Amino acid sequence: MSTRFFRIRLFKNKTCLTLGIFCFLASSIYGQNQVIADSLELIYHSGRFAEKDRLQMLSDLAEFHSNPEKKLQYGDELLRRAKATDSTKRIIEAYQERGSAFRLKGDHSHALESFLAGVKIADKEENKGDLGILYLNIGILYARRGDDQNAILNYQNAIPILKAENDSINFATVLENLGDLYNLKLVKPDSALLFFKESGEIYRALDYKLGIAYNLGNVGLAYALKGENELAEKNINQATVMLEELGDNYPISVYLTFMSDIYADKGDWPSAFGFAQKSLDLAKQHGLKEQIGDAYLKLSELHEKRGNASEALKYYQNYIKYRDSVSNIEKVREMANLRADFEVDQKQTEVDLLEKEAEIQMLKDKRQKIIIYATIFALIFIFVLLFFLYRRYSFIKETNTIIEEEKNRSDTLLLNILPKETAQELKETGHVEAKKFESVTVLFTDFKDFTRSSADLSPERLVKSVDYYFSRFDEVMEKHGLEKIKTMGDAYMCTGGIHLNKEDHAIRMVHAAFEIVKITEEVKIKNQDNIMPYEIRIGINTGPVIAGVVGTQKFAYDIWGDTVNVAARMETNSETGMINISENTYELIKDDFECEYRGKMKVKNKGMMKMYYVIEPKLQTA
Repeated sequence: MSTRFFRIRLFKNKTCLTLGIFCFLASSIYGQNQVIADSLELIYHSGRFAEKDRLQMLSDLAEFHSNPEKKLQYGDELLRRAKATDSTKRIIEAYQERGSAFRLKGDHSHALESFLAGVKIADKEENKGDLGILYLNIGILYARRGDDQNAILNYQNAIPILKAENDSINFATVLENLGDLYNLKLVKPDSALLFFKESGEIYRALDYKLGIAYNLGNVGLAYALKGENELAEKNINQATVMLEELGDNYPISVYLTFMSDIYADKGDWPSAFGFAQKSLDLAKQHGLKEQIGDAYLKLSELHEKRGNASEALKYYQNYIKYRDSVSNIEKVREMANLRADFEVDQKQTEVDLLEKEAEIQMLKDKRQKIIIYATIFALIFIFVLLFFLYRRYSFIKETNTIIEEEKNRSDTLLLNILPKETAQELKETGHVEAKKFESVTVLFTDFKDFTRSSADLSPERLVKSVDYYFSRFDEVMEKHGLEKIKTMGDAYMCTGGIHLNKEDHAIRMVHAAFEIVKITEEVKIKNQDNIMPYEIRIGINTGPVIAGVVGTQKFAYDIWGDTVNVAARMETNSETGMINISENTYELIKDDFECEYRGKMKVKNKGMMKMYYVIEPKLQTA
């Protein structure tokens, strides 16, 4: 879940209020704005207004309309008329409203294109107020697309601008968005609470009740991630009551999923499933695709915890269905085929006309010239036919070359996102069966103080540093026959024992962990140019997982299960430069490595668990 913004403007005296909350516009604001939009629409189409007010009316219609298609329609008209009158201010407004409309339609690519066009003009004209809001919107889009690095960079661009402009609510919005990103995407609730504290103080100072309600909810979510369920439930309940009073039901769906988490932690499964189902029903009632997806994901997690793998997979597939935007490639192919058929028909018609003309000519001239004309026609026909055949041969040859190159490129891309065996199964059968593996080793890494230190880095150095580390980690995975699953911000996740199912996958994973630590130490020692040195924590666990591919056009290979959650807990309970392993992994590697028993430590949702530090490999005797 990431955040977004909405705006309220009065027709004559405009006041811009933005609040980044949950990637949807609050229903209470929608209702108020739509009433204004309906009234303005009647006036606009009646023509009862002065021509000098046309651009103002189009700007307000594009902003207030809750229907994305109408919003885009008025935004396009505003842009066209603003360009005609060379009104820079209105052009920027048009790009903002078009971006908002595309975002509501779920078309994030066009939304980003429109917002960036606005940034280019606002930056050139030094329009700081609109520039800050545009950066805020772009950050929200990147957060929604899972690009956390670009989201943070755009939020950081917006902060000094909005603060300098004394735009208190927009400034609080950026802080709330950053807190939400650290809270739910980077899973760093302590950092998130610092942002929420500052934004909450601003909302309360302004007595902005909607902002206060959202802030309470976000604080509750942070406490839920910290395992402090009483504080989480208290804040979420307060937020829910305020939102119901304000008539804003949209974020309640999100909070219900976290109430489900709280009751699942207590072991109250009927209540946990009840809150998750209520969240799904509310999201469906209001047509909130993102919240529908989140509710499906929560139900999948609950079923997985209860050991119902088939139901967990079914709900997870529904989650992916609502998460991904699927391009309708079949329609494109149909259009291409129709065009090809049309061109062939045209060629055939031309040939038929030539033949008909030749027949008419031969009938008119039955005397001496008939042989000459027939010969000429035959030569022309043969020439045209040979030319056509040559062109067709060249076209087929070129097309086959392109197809072969694209096939090889597709195979390479597929192997970059799926394991070899999974990619082969997908190509042969068109789908991949979900599988359960009884013994898999999972490793998580995380850089200490990544967020704090990254805030002082240039974007180029940040990207170069992260790419350097993860590329080296990938080489280690390939060397030891392990499988990289994904990266999440500064976290790196990999497995052993899924496809190269050898019994020594735990041992190979620990060797890989030592090499990862060595890589980070080398950066500090060698002081490599432009690479940021980081301290790293590593956690490892071994156990059963479920693995599968979901989606039809955009494939996503992932693993889930309690083993993955415990591995993540091993990492968060580790120390920098250390490799923290669970008891399951210890039993598999204890004969090959010297380990230090840490004792039993409390783990969220698991109680007390034994943990060990891996010190060094044991010396092998002949």
